[in-house]
Amino acid sequence: MTPRCYIQALSTALCIISLFCAHGAPVSPTGARLMLCQAHSRCGGKFYDPQQHCCYDDAVVPLSRTQKCGNCTFRVCFEQCCPWSLRPQEAFVVKVRGQGCSLGPSLDDRVCSSVS
Repeated sequence: MTPRCYIQALSTALCIISLFCAHGAPVSPTGARLMLCQAHSRCGGKFYDPQQHCCYDDAVVPLSRTQKCGNCTFRVCFEQCCPWSLRPQEAFVVKVRGQGCSLGPSLDDRVCSSVS
């Protein structure tokens, strides 16, 4: 092959890839929402769109999913429920997801009472 053929082959390949990205060609022909040029993540054995879902307890859940933490409600994709005090049944604290539960209290934390 001559250098001109290499340049033409490379240009054709780049053109095809840019067309896929511009039109959002599906990764899977089964109708998956993920697109070739879109960021995606895995949760267990499933792919998901991190702009719409998160991985919580090895399950894909919507970003709006909430759960109880004592008498508080927390957003499972962004926060976590931690036991707080010497007796964990007394109180909980909602912390930003990723912060260690053993870290001291911060301004972003919410203290929640235990529900009896």
